[in-house]
This record gives sequence, structure tokens and C-alpha cells, in this order.
Amino acid sequence: MQTMLTTPPLALYVHLPWCVRKCPYCDFNSHERKGDLPFDAYVDALLRDLDADLPLAWGRAVHSVFFGGGTPSLFPPQAIDRFLQDAAARLRFAPDIEITLETNPGTVEHGPFTGYRAAGVNRLSFGVQSFDDGCLLRLGRIHSSGDAERAVKAAQDAGLDNLNLDLMYALPGQTLTMAVDDIARALALQPAHVSHYQLTLEPGTRFAARPPQDLPDIDAAWDMQEACQAQLAAAGFAQYEVSAYARSDRQCRHNLNYWQFGDYLGIGAGAHGKLTLGAQQQVRRRWKIRHPLLYLEKAGTDAAIGGDEPLTEARLPFDFMLNALRLNAGVPLALFEARTGLPRSTIADRLATARARGWLEDDPDWLRPTELGRRFTNDVVGLFLD
Repeated sequence: MQTMLTTPPLALYVHLPWCVRKCPYCDFNSHERKGDLPFDAYVDALLRDLDADLPLAWGRAVHSVFFGGGTPSLFPPQAIDRFLQDAAARLRFAPDIEITLETNPGTVEHGPFTGYRAAGVNRLSFGVQSFDDGCLLRLGRIHSSGDAERAVKAAQDAGLDNLNLDLMYALPGQTLTMAVDDIARALALQPAHVSHYQLTLEPGTRFAARPPQDLPDIDAAWDMQEACQAQLAAAGFAQYEVSAYARSDRQCRHNLNYWQFGDYLGIGAGAHGKLTLGAQQQVRRRWKIRHPLLYLEKAGTDAAIGGDEPLTEARLPFDFMLNALRLNAGVPLALFEARTGLPRSTIADRLATARARGWLEDDPDWLRPTELGRRFTNDVVGLFLD
């Protein structure tokens, strides 16, 4: 027996697919720039794409916008401004909307940050990855540690203080001391948020085909994670998700919406969306074709849809847990019912198994991973695969 689906908050994800150089560890839909980029044509395509998706979200307020990539900061402020102005004319932007732009420290100058802020961007996410120039070189990054520090300070000079720094650990040739030093140098820049990820060799990447030398082993990686977590906690950064740490009230609202199984429109080449359709009592996933040039041609037509499918009752628990169990605090069990339309009895046996194994706290009304559960997130989530 289904409960009633409750429509969750709505976000907007915008994919800008080009980068200067494809990193060897990157499995995102990113494409190396060859010549001048078609900024105006791509914004036109995004707006056609948005128009085609609007019937799925009529009347709903948008609480966050996230420009991801690729390297969104390759797009000039004027292009970001035009998109946001035209999107706001089509959608109802919440008064306190969070608008995030991902940026590579190697693709910015001092000027554009003022332009991005004037366009409405109020949060920046810097792909720093490391403050060690040797590590950056081995990762194939186009910036230096000095570039990263200058870019962050330039953003702060432009009046943007809601800044995230992306850092990776367990890098080729990295020691525990180097990993801890990366955190220290990040903290010296006074960001509001730090994302801290372990390097993984994703299928289809150059690193997967030709693994780099001197990768830290699993024990060394765990030592790095523990030491860096302690350092971030001592500096006032609370870990609220597997890889996310924030000062008070500076959690990323856009990503929180993902992890709480909220809704989001996904526009741009290869963008994914997830939407709750109340009238049909259905949750759907929808995504767009990946290649930028084909997307430019087809955006706004049925030919631009890479896929559009309802989530079955069998799959909904896994999709929900894949997101919600990344959160340290977890979520109320009532949220599972509201956002899947399924009664909690659907997953009662699997919850009992997870609790018996010490992976979830023994609270009948809350889904909260234990410390052991956070170490074995993939195993916990795997219980909910049909």
C-alpha cells in the first residue's frame, strides 16, 4: 500500500560541459575546449531545454541553482547573467536562492568575480584538489597552489564569502603530512565549506586505464581521512555528509536537497534531473544527451532527451538510501515515506538487518548511520538493492 507522495523542494542544475584540459581522474561529462566556445548559442540551447522541461515544474519555487561542469567559470559573467535573468523570468526563484558556480583556479582572473556576483552568483566552489604543486602536476591540473590562493582571495575581494574548496586525498605520492598540510593551507584561506574526497580510479578514465604510481594504500588513506577530519573539526567545520564539512549555517543547500531526495531540473549536455509528479504519484528521472555539439542542435526537442523513466517501487528504496545515508545526521523515517510514497514496512526487514549489523542507530523513527555504518556506506546502501 502506497502513502501519498509529498512534493519536495525544487532545485535547478545547469551543466556547462567544457574544460581547458580533461583531468585523468575525471569521469564527468566534460570535453576539452577546442577553439572559441559558443557561449551565446549554448545559453540559447539551455533556455530551450528549460522551456521544454517547464511543464514538469509549473508553479514551484526554485531554492538553488548550481552551475556544474566541465569548468563553468570558462563562461563569462555576461553569459551567466543572461541565463539567470531569463531563467528567473520562467521560474519562481526563492528570495534567498543559493546560486553556486564551480570554478577552476586556473581559468579565472581578478575581474570576473565581480561580474559573477552582479549576475546573482552568491556561492563559489573552487576545484583546488591540493596545495602541493607536485600533486597538482600528477593530477593533470592546470593551476598551481599560488593560482588557487590568489583566486580565492580575489573572490573574497569581490565580496563573495560563501566559498567551498574541493580537496582530494590519497593522491599519487602523497604522504600523511602532505594531506594534513593541504587542510591547513585551505583553512588559512577561511572558506565557509570544504569538500574532502578520496581519489578513486573511476572506470573509463585515464587513471583507470593506466593507474598512477605511488598511490597510498587503504590504511594510509584511512589515516589521512581521520587526521584531516580531526583538523577540520578543530577548526569549527562540522562534517554533515561523507565528504562535506561546513561552518555553522554554511552547508550547501543545493547538495542537501540531493541527499534529502529533493527534486531538481537538470538542463545542459548530459544533465540529470529528478522530479516528483504529484498528479501521477510518480517519481521520474530524466536526462539529456551528452555530446555538447549534438545538444546544441537538439536542445528543446524530444531528440535531446537521453532518457526519461519512472522509478519503480523496487528501485525507490535504493535511490533514496543512496542519498540519505550519506548524511551524518541521517533523515527522519517519515521523509522516506513522504518522498517515495512507500510505507516504512516496505523496508522494515532491511532496516532490521542494518541495525543488527550495527550500521544504523536503533531508532524506530530515524535513519541515521552509526560510525561503523559511515565507514561501510556502500554495504549499507547495498542492502536496499532489489
